[in-house]
Amino acid sequence: MTHLWLRAEQRDNETRTGLTPEGAAALIATGMKVSVEDSDSRVIPTAAYAQAGCEIVPAHSWPDAPHDAVIFGLKELPEDGTPLPHVHIMFGHAYKGQSSGRTLLERFKAGGGTLLDLEYLTDDTGRRVAAFGYWAGFAGAAVSVKCRIAQLRGETCGPVQPYPDAEALKSALAEDLAQVDAGQDRALVIGALGRVGRGASDLCEALGIPVTGWDMPETAHGGPFPEILKHAYFFNCILAGPETPAFVRPDAPKAERALRVIGDIACDPDSAFNPVQVYDRATTWAEPALRVHDAPPLDVMAIDNLPSMLPRESSEDFAGQLLPTLRALPEAGNPVWQGARELFDQHVAEV
Repeated sequence: MTHLWLRAEQRDNETRTGLTPEGAAALIATGMKVSVEDSDSRVIPTAAYAQAGCEIVPAHSWPDAPHDAVIFGLKELPEDGTPLPHVHIMFGHAYKGQSSGRTLLERFKAGGGTLLDLEYLTDDTGRRVAAFGYWAGFAGAAVSVKCRIAQLRGETCGPVQPYPDAEALKSALAEDLAQVDAGQDRALVIGALGRVGRGASDLCEALGIPVTGWDMPETAHGGPFPEILKHAYFFNCILAGPETPAFVRPDAPKAERALRVIGDIACDPDSAFNPVQVYDRATTWAEPALRVHDAPPLDVMAIDNLPSMLPRESSEDFAGQLLPTLRALPEAGNPVWQGARELFDQHVAEV
């Protein structure tokens, strides 16, 4: 019997989940066992999982889970250096040269466990089977607009919080925008045809911000890209790789520019492939804007768990996309899970 163990997230401001009670009930109906850690912060109450037939276990008890349990979460594990003997389904951020990635892989190697990275669960066309992309783009654009509003008030953006739903977020932003003079602000979105780019574009268009949408044809020449500097907003919405060109080069802050806010929604500042070369660390909910130049201001927004700003919508969307793949977890040789295992084996062998 396959045993899926949904862990409680331990990161601040992380209230999302990758499995709803309805999804858990569907897995149980196929013969799986589903254990759910109690959590006061998860957007869906623990009681709803109990009603769906899940076993409820103490928060953060996954290290003591049966060895054959598959531990399922979204964000990072505690960085305590302990070996990891279980199979983990999560966003590992370990395959693109991230500074913490090697440490995580070393922990898996020491414990004999396996990372099945959610970012690399792909179908036979190479498309991800589940992603938070749309809501990451939507929320990332929203925080970037907040950064711009703060600039126009002579300030730097203060702390941000979750919203009940997308309509509440749009309404609050529209009210704040009406109180400042945003002039002819326009946005350029790279990755406009993907889920992240669509989310960012939809938020901008809902607020009346004109969008220039770019995708692979517009960036194929490899740069430079002076058009980016002619827009008040630049949104990086692509998954960077070794062939990705630099979109914003280190000299951009001092150049003549209309650019005021960079929303690096992809947010890989410590990756060797980072195409936004004016910053080196993620921003936070408490300090969402990193000011990289003062006059005129240029802020980078690079929060790496943006969908948590709309936790219920993003959780239900992601969980619905992922559920068919979770159902296939017991299948020996399932191509999606097998591909993730092979990728892990390739990278852990290099540690």
